[in-house]
Amino acid sequence: MSAAIATKKPQIEAFFDEPTNTVSYLVWDGDTMDGAVIDPVLDYDFRTGNCSTASADRIVARANELGVRIGQVLETHAHADHLSGAPYIKLKTGAKVAIGEHIRDVQRIFRPVFNAIDVSGDGSEFDHLFKDGERFKIGTVDAEVMHTPGHTPACVSYRIGDAVFVGDTMFMPDYGTARADFPGGNARDLYRSIQRVLSLPPETRLFMCHDYKAPGRDQYAWETTVAEERARNVHVHEGVTEDAFVKMREARDATLAAPLLLLPSIQVNIRAGKFPPAEVDGVHYLKVPIKLAS
Repeated sequence: MSAAIATKKPQIEAFFDEPTNTVSYLVWDGDTMDGAVIDPVLDYDFRTGNCSTASADRIVARANELGVRIGQVLETHAHADHLSGAPYIKLKTGAKVAIGEHIRDVQRIFRPVFNAIDVSGDGSEFDHLFKDGERFKIGTVDAEVMHTPGHTPACVSYRIGDAVFVGDTMFMPDYGTARADFPGGNARDLYRSIQRVLSLPPETRLFMCHDYKAPGRDQYAWETTVAEERARNVHVHEGVTEDAFVKMREARDATLAAPLLLLPSIQVNIRAGKFPPAEVDGVHYLKVPIKLAS
C-alpha cells in the first residue's frame, strides 16, 4: 500500500439516515468535480413494505447543487440493516455499482436461505467487483481497495486520498467494533482487518458507516482518525491482543439480536440492491423463511 494514495484530499459530505443509523457519503475531487457515492440507503418501512427514495434523492440533489458528477456507487459490503439505494443512484446518474469480489461468497451463503435461484452466485449483478489492493481514481484522487473481512467475508474499506471509509469494520472509538456472528463472519478475521486499517498513518481520516451514540454522547458522530482509534477504541485499542478481542467479540455477539431488517436487506443487497423479479401480478415480494422451533 503506497503512501502516494494519500497525497490529495477528497471533498466529503456525509448523509445520516437515523432510522437505520447509517452514514452515506458523497465523495468528490474538488478540481474535476468527479464523484462517488458510498453506501446509499433506500428508505424501507418494514411494517408496510413501502419504499421511498428520499435519502438517495438528498444525495443526488446535493451533487447536482455542487456540480458533482456521480460516476460510481461504492458498496462496502452487503448490508444487513438497510436496503441499498445503489440501483436508484445508478438510474438517476448512470453511475456504475461496485463492491468487493467476495460478494460471491455472500451470495453462495444466502442463495439457499431464500431459494434465490435468480441470484447469479458470481457477482454479475454488480457492474464491477474489486480485488484486494485494486486501485482506481475519483477524478484525479487516487483510491485503493482494502479487503477487510470479519463482519462479513465480503467487506472492503475504500482508501480515497487521505480518507478511509471502513464500512462496518469498526465504529467510533467510544462505541467499539462491529459484530462478527453473521454467516461467514469471523472475529479473528475482524481483528486482523482492523489492525490493517490501524497500520495506516496516524493522521489518516476514518469514516464510519454507522453510529449509535455511545453512552454519555448526545450527538451522532462518524469521523475520526487512525490515531484516535489506536488510542481510545474501547474494543481494540493498542495493547488488546487478538485472543482477548476474539473472546470479547464472541461473548458480546452471543447477546445480540438479529438486525430488524436483516431478512429483507440481505436478499435485496446480494442482488446489488435490486428487488427479486416481479410475480405475475407485477408486484415484487420479499421472502421470510419460516423455522419451526423443535
